[in-house]
Amino acid sequence: MPQEIRTITLPLVLNWGSVNCYLVGTGAGHVLVDTGSPGKRRRLERELGRMGCAPGSLDLIVLTHGDLDHIGNAAHLRRRFGAKIAMHRDDSGMAERGDMFSNRSSGSALVRRLVPLIIRLGRKNRFRPDIYLDDGDSLGEHGLDATVIAIPGHSRGSIGILTAGGDLLCGDLLESTKGPALNPIMDDPAAAKASLDRLRNLAIGTVYPGHGEPFQMERFVKGDR
Repeated sequence: MPQEIRTITLPLVLNWGSVNCYLVGTGAGHVLVDTGSPGKRRRLERELGRMGCAPGSLDLIVLTHGDLDHIGNAAHLRRRFGAKIAMHRDDSGMAERGDMFSNRSSGSALVRRLVPLIIRLGRKNRFRPDIYLDDGDSLGEHGLDATVIAIPGHSRGSIGILTAGGDLLCGDLLESTKGPALNPIMDDPAAAKASLDRLRNLAIGTVYPGHGEPFQMERFVKGDR
């Protein structure tokens, strides 16, 4: 049975666009993919409640990568809802130290100094994941018929979640703010290309990006030629 994926769109800091979180029903509960920016928890909790996700019914929080606009409310939701947090080990330092550049090679010294002044992950919002996910891992024990796909490029520990029905929750590898496209912010362009080549060989229907509207993978592939 296809699992319903519902989108929660939250504003970025200073209203510089928006970021998506995805709530997936498992029958017995819910899995949340990504959690938005710090400071947006009231709106996030309101949307979760509207969708029927209450404390005790959120089984797992999956983080596609360690950027603060995706992990900002994870620690709070773990405390409030009792959910475990799962992410790739290679990005866990970003969550533990609140540093988006902890495992990145790119980013000028100026950018590295300015970003923490604009987007902060205070100590109470930092965390150590409960579960480390790796390529090929199944989320079946959490009620989600889906597999973890390693898709580095945007960050070293970026992952996607590919459901049995062919839906891909891709974090920030792809975006669709102005149509389906590769995210222009890449730490490792060669790794990103390899990730795209891999995705082209998988049976993917709908893509759910971190930023922008869901789209059909076929549309991206045709436009990327």
